[in-house]
Amino acid sequence: MAKNTSLYFRIVEGRNLPAKDVSGTSDPYCIVKVDNEVVARTATVWKNLSPFWGEEYTLHLPMGFHSLSFHVMDEDTIGYDDVIGKITLSKEAIGSQAKGLDCWLNLTRVDPDEEVQGEIHLSLELLKVTEKISLRCQVIEARDLAPRDISGTSDPFTRVIFNNHSAETSIIKKTRFPHWAETLELELDPEELSEEGIVTVEVWDWDMVGKNDFLGKVEIPFACLYKTPPLEGWFRLLPLGNNEVDAGGKLGALRLKVRLVEDRILPSVYYQPLIHLLVESVISPTEVEDSSALTMLEEVNTVESRQDVAMTLVKIYLGQGLVVPFLDYLNTREVNHTTDPNTLFRSNSLSSKAMEQFMKAVGMLYLHEVLKPVINRIFDEKKYIELDPCKIDLNRTRRISFKGAVSEAEVRDSSVEMLQSYLTSIIESIVGSVDQCPPVMRVAFKQLHKRVEEQFSEPENEDVKYLAISGFFFLRFFAPAILTPKLFQLRDQHADTRTSRTLLLLAKALQSVGNLGLQLGHGKEQWMAPLHPIILRSVASVKDFLDKLIDIDHDIVSEVPQRAVFMPSVTVKEGYLHKHKAEGPQLLSRFAFKKRYFWLTSETLSYAKTSDWQVRSSIPIRCVCAVERVDENAFQQQNVMQVITQDNDGQLHTMYIQCKNVNELNQWLSAIRKVSIYNERMLPSFHPGAHRSGKWTCCLQAGRAVTGCSRTHSAVTLGDWSDPLDPDVETQTIYKQLLQGRDKLRKKYVEMPDADQTSSNKEKINCDAHPDGAECNVQLSKPGPSVAARLLAVIEDLEQAHATFQRREIEEGTSVILNL
Repeated sequence: MAKNTSLYFRIVEGRNLPAKDVSGTSDPYCIVKVDNEVVARTATVWKNLSPFWGEEYTLHLPMGFHSLSFHVMDEDTIGYDDVIGKITLSKEAIGSQAKGLDCWLNLTRVDPDEEVQGEIHLSLELLKVTEKISLRCQVIEARDLAPRDISGTSDPFTRVIFNNHSAETSIIKKTRFPHWAETLELELDPEELSEEGIVTVEVWDWDMVGKNDFLGKVEIPFACLYKTPPLEGWFRLLPLGNNEVDAGGKLGALRLKVRLVEDRILPSVYYQPLIHLLVESVISPTEVEDSSALTMLEEVNTVESRQDVAMTLVKIYLGQGLVVPFLDYLNTREVNHTTDPNTLFRSNSLSSKAMEQFMKAVGMLYLHEVLKPVINRIFDEKKYIELDPCKIDLNRTRRISFKGAVSEAEVRDSSVEMLQSYLTSIIESIVGSVDQCPPVMRVAFKQLHKRVEEQFSEPENEDVKYLAISGFFFLRFFAPAILTPKLFQLRDQHADTRTSRTLLLLAKALQSVGNLGLQLGHGKEQWMAPLHPIILRSVASVKDFLDKLIDIDHDIVSEVPQRAVFMPSVTVKEGYLHKHKAEGPQLLSRFAFKKRYFWLTSETLSYAKTSDWQVRSSIPIRCVCAVERVDENAFQQQNVMQVITQDNDGQLHTMYIQCKNVNELNQWLSAIRKVSIYNERMLPSFHPGAHRSGKWTCCLQAGRAVTGCSRTHSAVTLGDWSDPLDPDVETQTIYKQLLQGRDKLRKKYVEMPDADQTSSNKEKINCDAHPDGAECNVQLSKPGPSVAARLLAVIEDLEQAHATFQRREIEEGTSVILNL
């Protein structure tokens, strides 16, 4: 039974941060670490002691984790960035909150003795030879130790302590992956053989000048040494232990949202009955109003989890090749239950959320292609744009002419001109993108158009069929991406205040376009009136675009199950990176990296000198066997990763690539891991350094082909729209939702009072006009409850299977994890 761990965190905002600059303010940003490994960096909010970030991340960690920490830093253009404070949350603290954490937490001081990481490989045993008693500790090796020196390495040695006895290993210079293979022995007195004692193994960084730096410790109860055979294994290094809870708010606070989802995933065969019920709901619905597994899931689904459930269902039906029938089923129910066309899809129902998540899952690359050029232009030009008379600030404007001071009217005219230019570019790009839009999205919209037209066929509701599509397409897809480009990966950084205001005005205008201009002049923001003409002129082209969008044959969308969201011919990620030159003598390592344009698909990782260069070099994804970070000291460069491939002869080859920042590094690591996640020849270990001057810079071993000194992280990825489909994980999520609502379903469908059943069935008798009421009651009471009974039986079977596997794990001892 596999284990699946997902960590969701949102860095909302900070408050009352201390001033670190001479100007009396700070330029704060957050670094997020999982077990002391940087996984994300927020944008910098300049000159602000109460910054708002609003950045969220999902991290998939199949091997689990121990702690999550948020370090708040002050960015400095000269010298090193200042440390403001940190918040550390243990896995246990996060997991203890079923709904997750959502609160303000005070920052604590950063103590170097607490910033430990890594593991140590030990073997301990108690020896008794005649009257001589000794504690033998074999210190084999350590890995991923914290860097304590400027070079990005350490000079580690190990000390074993018990009572007043101690012994030390030799010092190994310039490495975070030391190999000692030394045996230390402590001679003990008979009276010291108490099971209450603690054996402590400490790792230190030796310094020639000043005191040594603490790298971590392991504490082993003496009672464990009475067991045979000798206690041996990898032990996680722990900090000294800081008694300071927080700084009393003196360092400020962060508002965080953190949630941990841990599941044990059963073998696929156990999920098939639930998959069958979900498929049955959409491929053979007798009547759209009849109860089904989907409708029952919607009944027990909570508002908080609706978005997650919607995305999970979209992935399940994508994997089954049934995403269009699935959306059609939900949308038909929604349309049939709506009497007022003005309220159609205005709620956050399961159908609305499913359409939103579906567009992100299949249309994100399309959105990037359409919006990225104009978004980049807006960010590059940084124009001051404002229409609201109450917000125009003449001091923030750049001089528009050489006539002197700029008036409000000039600011307004200039703003209207620029907004019209931007809005025209956006609309032209969208309405000209029919052929770029994914076929599956077009077919889904075609079905939606059909259902709305059938329900609201009156002449006065002529626009409703357009509004239903544009409501999703413009209001829930393109407008949010324009408003917050970073959250849609259109930009690496948040917009500054000036650009953010421009994006907000454009998003408002595009929403009006999506509403076909029907609400213009009815809102409070009458200062948007100068844009009304261009919005009204766009309505005809938008309707024409929507007509062309749904003019597509159903058969063009393959119903073959898809294993991944992206298809082989689609570029998953692309951009400029720096590739390390072919091996050879290098004078300066920083000149060894050359700028290249990279493309990643599910089949190849290719690169060329420029994006339009005809000759490309390619690496087959099927040959990738590891994608990992590289230590800074390997090339004296930050944000370097390595792609390790294996040729047909079994030889390993490594390509080193440098990214411009840690977020880009994590995105590329994650993207390449996702497309290679099903490769069979993945390596269990790797070298985080480089092989130079006859040895590895990480572990100092000589052989180029020697086994790696650090564990690989091939399944650690960032969660986003490009996540590969995993039916077992996705079905487990749906099962958990149903399990929480099982009592509600049983009470409604199985334990229904007889009076309620009779009343319900009498209504059906009248409708169907059956002459034999008694017999009909029996027949009609079966369909609803039978589906519920089957669903409840599937839930109980899955619950029993989980219990069986968990019991088996406990019996085999595989569920015991040593956090030592």
